[in-house]
Amino acid sequence: MITVRRATERHHDRRRLQDVWHTFHPGDPADLLGDGFGMLELLDEDRLPPGAAIRRRPHHDAEIVTYVCEGALAYEDSRGRSGIVHAGEFQRMTAERGTRHSETNASRTEWALIFQMWLRPSAVGLDPGHEEKRFSAAQRRGGLCVVASPDARRGSLFVHQDALMFSALLAPGQHVVHELARGRRAWLHLVHGEVMLGDVVLGTGDGAGLVDERAVSLTAREATEILLFDLGERVPRSSVRGLPPDGAPGWDSATGTGAAPDRRRTSAVAGPSI
Repeated sequence: MITVRRATERHHDRRRLQDVWHTFHPGDPADLLGDGFGMLELLDEDRLPPGAAIRRRPHHDAEIVTYVCEGALAYEDSRGRSGIVHAGEFQRMTAERGTRHSETNASRTEWALIFQMWLRPSAVGLDPGHEEKRFSAAQRRGGLCVVASPDARRGSLFVHQDALMFSALLAPGQHVVHELARGRRAWLHLVHGEVMLGDVVLGTGDGAGLVDERAVSLTAREATEILLFDLGERVPRSSVRGLPPDGAPGWDSATGTGAAPDRRRTSAVAGPSI
């Protein structure tokens, strides 16, 4: 089953020239995707004017993956960590309750385009930390490049969740297939461009969730950049050590657990333009 979230269906928040598009917005009780997609809790696109800051959210145990698509992002937190994440770089931050941090467009003259993804925790009390890595255009061109995984495979960022995150830059006509192991689901987000996913056309800002599918199979119709998440099964929080049961105040109803299986293959082949 494929569920499509069009770019125009995202919640758009605009303040002082800063634009934020929330793929999942918990403020809308009528939105079936308001609670996120499995362990993918948030997927936000931020366009920051020079010097502007990403608006802070209340912190709970979570892992946050930040992708700087354009510009540069300066960060610092209450534990004394600080630095700058540049275009083409990904950052993983493991946050805990009580941690405070700020993120700001590092430029005084240029805009920044930032994507932030929050993963639900597999346990509470994870050690706080962060890391940044650059994945060049050459690494991501023509196929899926793993940028985050629970075993840091192929030099990717380490995450505690049963989740894999990929980035790809595709030329018109390139075809990508990513097989999904049984019980896994996937979320596809188009940073820019246009693809055919089965018989569905997706454009810039669109997203799609796949459940009970054997593979993610898509073809680029123009120069395209995508983010792809391969996610483990949803399990009740009560079965994860240290987490409150379903329905507990202030907690979400789904999470991921375990280690991502290695029984999947990713391939990319050139095909004719559609």
